[in-house]
Amino acid sequence: MQAIIFHNNKCSKSRKTLDILKEKRIDFKIVEYLKTPPNKNELKFLLTALKIDARDLMRKNETEYLEQGLDDLSLSEDFLIEAMINTPKLINRPIVKTDKGVIIGRPPENVLKII
Repeated sequence: MQAIIFHNNKCSKSRKTLDILKEKRIDFKIVEYLKTPPNKNELKFLLTALKIDARDLMRKNETEYLEQGLDDLSLSEDFLIEAMINTPKLINRPIVKTDKGVIIGRPPENVLKII
Protein backbone atom coordinates (compact mmCIF):
# COMPACT_ATOMS: atom_id res chain seq x y z
CA MET A 1 0.00 0.00 0.00
CA GLN A 2 1.16 3.50 -0.83
CA ALA A 3 -0.11 6.56 1.00
CA ILE A 4 0.11 10.23 0.14
CA ILE A 5 0.14 12.64 3.05
CA PHE A 6 -0.50 16.35 2.58
CA HIS A 7 1.81 17.39 5.37
CA ASN A 8 2.86 20.45 7.36
CA ASN A 9 5.81 19.64 9.61
CA LYS A 10 4.92 22.53 11.94
CA CYS A 11 1.58 20.86 12.76
CA SER A 12 1.62 18.37 15.65
CA LYS A 13 -1.36 16.45 14.22
CA SER A 14 0.41 16.14 10.90
CA ARG A 15 3.63 14.92 12.55
CA LYS A 16 1.71 12.39 14.65
CA THR A 17 -0.17 11.10 11.58
CA LEU A 18 3.17 10.69 9.80
CA ASP A 19 4.50 8.80 12.83
CA ILE A 20 1.56 6.39 12.61
CA LEU A 21 2.30 5.72 8.94
CA LYS A 22 5.93 5.01 9.85
CA GLU A 23 4.98 2.78 12.80
CA LYS A 24 2.66 0.76 10.56
CA ARG A 25 5.39 0.52 7.90
CA ILE A 26 3.24 2.12 5.25
CA ASP A 27 5.05 3.30 2.14
CA PHE A 28 4.22 6.98 1.79
CA LYS A 29 4.91 10.08 -0.22
CA ILE A 30 4.97 13.45 1.53
CA VAL A 31 3.41 16.43 -0.22
CA GLU A 32 4.44 19.61 1.55
CA TYR A 33 1.24 21.35 0.54
CA LEU A 34 2.35 24.78 1.77
CA LYS A 35 5.15 24.66 -0.82
CA THR A 36 3.24 22.67 -3.44
CA PRO A 37 -0.49 23.21 -2.97
CA PRO A 38 -2.91 20.83 -4.66
CA ASN A 39 -4.40 22.14 -7.88
CA LYS A 40 -8.11 22.64 -8.46
CA ASN A 41 -8.71 19.11 -9.76
CA GLU A 42 -6.80 17.54 -6.87
CA LEU A 43 -8.74 19.57 -4.32
CA LYS A 44 -12.05 18.65 -5.95
CA PHE A 45 -11.05 14.98 -5.90
CA LEU A 46 -10.11 15.19 -2.20
CA LEU A 47 -13.35 16.98 -1.32
CA THR A 48 -15.41 14.37 -3.16
CA ALA A 49 -13.51 11.51 -1.52
CA LEU A 50 -13.90 13.13 1.91
CA LYS A 51 -17.60 13.81 1.19
CA ILE A 52 -17.31 17.39 2.43
CA ASP A 53 -17.58 20.80 0.86
CA ALA A 54 -14.73 23.28 0.50
CA ARG A 55 -15.65 25.29 3.58
CA ASP A 56 -15.45 22.14 5.71
CA LEU A 57 -11.83 21.64 4.63
CA MET A 58 -10.86 25.17 5.59
CA ARG A 59 -9.14 26.28 8.77
CA LYS A 60 -11.60 28.92 9.85
CA ASN A 61 -9.43 30.05 12.77
CA GLU A 62 -6.68 31.35 10.46
CA THR A 63 -6.40 35.13 10.19
CA GLU A 64 -6.48 34.84 6.39
CA TYR A 65 -9.92 33.25 6.52
CA LEU A 66 -11.50 36.41 7.93
CA GLU A 67 -9.16 38.83 6.14
CA GLN A 68 -10.24 37.36 2.79
CA GLY A 69 -13.92 37.48 3.75
CA LEU A 70 -14.22 33.71 3.42
CA ASP A 71 -16.85 33.62 6.17
CA ASP A 72 -19.32 34.98 3.59
CA LEU A 73 -21.72 32.08 3.13
CA SER A 74 -22.67 33.23 -0.37
CA LEU A 75 -19.20 32.38 -1.75
CA SER A 76 -19.14 29.54 -4.28
CA GLU A 77 -17.28 26.25 -3.94
CA ASP A 78 -14.98 27.28 -6.78
CA PHE A 79 -14.16 30.56 -5.04
CA LEU A 80 -13.31 28.75 -1.80
CA ILE A 81 -11.21 26.18 -3.66
CA GLU A 82 -9.27 28.98 -5.36
CA ALA A 83 -8.74 30.61 -1.96
CA MET A 84 -7.20 27.38 -0.64
CA ILE A 85 -4.96 27.09 -3.70
CA ASN A 86 -3.80 30.70 -3.31
CA THR A 87 -3.49 30.46 0.49
CA PRO A 88 -2.72 26.80 1.24
CA LYS A 89 -2.40 27.61 4.95
CA LEU A 90 -6.21 27.54 4.92
CA ILE A 91 -6.31 23.80 4.12
CA ASN A 92 -6.98 21.59 7.11
CA ARG A 93 -4.30 18.98 7.61
CA PRO A 94 -3.08 16.40 7.40
CA ILE A 95 -4.94 14.78 4.55
CA VAL A 96 -3.98 11.18 3.81
CA LYS A 97 -4.91 9.30 0.65
CA THR A 98 -4.54 5.55 0.13
CA ASP A 99 -6.20 3.06 -2.18
CA LYS A 100 -8.74 2.56 0.63
CA GLY A 101 -9.82 6.18 0.76
CA VAL A 102 -9.03 9.70 1.90
CA ILE A 103 -9.16 10.99 5.47
CA ILE A 104 -8.22 14.02 7.53
CA GLY A 105 -5.84 13.07 10.34
CA ARG A 106 -7.75 14.88 13.07
CA PRO A 107 -7.32 13.04 15.31
CA PRO A 108 -4.23 11.38 13.85
CA GLU A 109 -5.65 7.91 14.62
CA ASN A 110 -8.23 8.50 11.87
CA VAL A 111 -5.57 7.34 9.43
CA LEU A 112 -5.91 3.80 10.80
CA LYS A 113 -9.28 3.58 9.00
CA ILE A 114 -7.63 3.68 5.56
CA ILE A 115 -4.36 1.78 6.04
